[in-house]
Amino acid sequence: MKIQLQKNEFLEKIELSSRFTSSKLSSSTSLQGVCLIGEEKNIHFYSTDLNYYYHSILKNENNNKFKIIIEPKKIIEFLSLLPEVKIEIEIKEKAIVITQGKIKGQFPLFSDADFPFPPKNTEERQKIKTSFFKENLPFLFFAASTDETRPVLTGVNFVTNNEDLQLVATDGFRLSLLTLKKDLPFSSMIIPTGFLINTQRLINNEKEIEFSYLKNEKLLAFFIGENDIYVRMIEGEYPPFEKVIPIEKKTTVTIDADEFLRSVKLVSVFSREFSNIIIMEVEKGSVKFIPKVGQGEEDVVYQEAKIEGETQKIAFNYKYLIDFLNQASKKKVIIELLRSDAPAVFKIEGVNNFFHIIMPVRIQE
Repeated sequence: MKIQLQKNEFLEKIELSSRFTSSKLSSSTSLQGVCLIGEEKNIHFYSTDLNYYYHSILKNENNNKFKIIIEPKKIIEFLSLLPEVKIEIEIKEKAIVITQGKIKGQFPLFSDADFPFPPKNTEERQKIKTSFFKENLPFLFFAASTDETRPVLTGVNFVTNNEDLQLVATDGFRLSLLTLKKDLPFSSMIIPTGFLINTQRLINNEKEIEFSYLKNEKLLAFFIGENDIYVRMIEGEYPPFEKVIPIEKKTTVTIDADEFLRSVKLVSVFSREFSNIIIMEVEKGSVKFIPKVGQGEEDVVYQEAKIEGETQKIAFNYKYLIDFLNQASKKKVIIELLRSDAPAVFKIEGVNNFFHIIMPVRIQE
C-alpha cells in the first residue's frame, strides 16, 4: 500500500503527536509511538502516555485503510532534512518506507495490539477565549514544580469560590496566584502544567476553542482546530497555599523591571558557583545587589528605586527572580518585604489580579 502526502503536513502532525508520547523506557512500545489509522480519505494520528491523549486528522486523497504504530523520533529527523515537496509512504507488514525522489528510508513498526485510544466524548462542549491561555497562564507556568514525586505541585490548581476563580502554581519555594472572574467555565481541579503549555502551543489564530470535562474518566479535553487533546486530572490534596501569603509588610520597593532583570543577571555571573544566591540590600533611594560570596564592595550593582519603610537585607536564588522578571517586561515591579526570613511578595504595576511569592534564602550575618 502506497500513499502520497505533502512532506511538511505529515511532518507537522508527527511532531505534534510526538509531544504526547511516553518518554519512559519502561513504557510499552505502543506508548512511545504514534498510531496512524487510515479510513474514509483521512489519516488519524493518535498518541498517549495514559495521562495525555492526542488526536488529529490529515486529509488523504486515497481511501486506504490501515492501522500502524510508528516510532516518531527517527522519522521526524529524517523528514526534517527533506525538501518541502511530496513524499511517498509505502506500508509494509513490519515497516514503512518513505521515499522522495532518489532518497529512501525504512522505519520499523511497533505492534498495534494494545494501543489505548481516548474515550469517546459525550459531554457538552463549552467555549473559552484563547486569551485565557496567552495572557493569563504564562504568569503561572514557571512557578509549577517539575518534581513528579509530588504530583499535585506539577499542576495548576483551579480554585472556585462564590466570587472568583483563583489559579495557583507552586514548587514549594515560590508561588504564583492569579485571580480571575468566575464567569470562566471551570470548576475546582488540578490540571497538569505540561498539558496547559502544550495546549497554548497548539493555538494559532483561534479566538476561541472548545473544551469539555469527562467526569467519569476525570479527563479534560480541548478541541483546537484539527487537534483534540485530553488530559487526566491530577488527584490529591493541594497544600494550603494561603498560609504562606504575608498579611503585613514593613518595606515597599518600586523598581524598573528591565533594569532589575539586568542587575540580577550581572550579579548572577559571580553567584553561579555559590548556590545561585544573591543578596538585596534595600536602602534609601536604591537597592544594592551583591553575590553571596565575598559580600564586599566588589561585584556590586546599584539600582535606583523608590523605597518606603525600613531598610532590609534579604537573599534569593537569582533564578527565581529571573523567572518572575521575564513576565514583567517594560513594567515597574513592586516588592513587599517583612523581614529577611519571611516570604517576599512581588507584584507587577498595572496587573492587579496577580502576585508572586518567593521564599528567601537564610544567610548568616
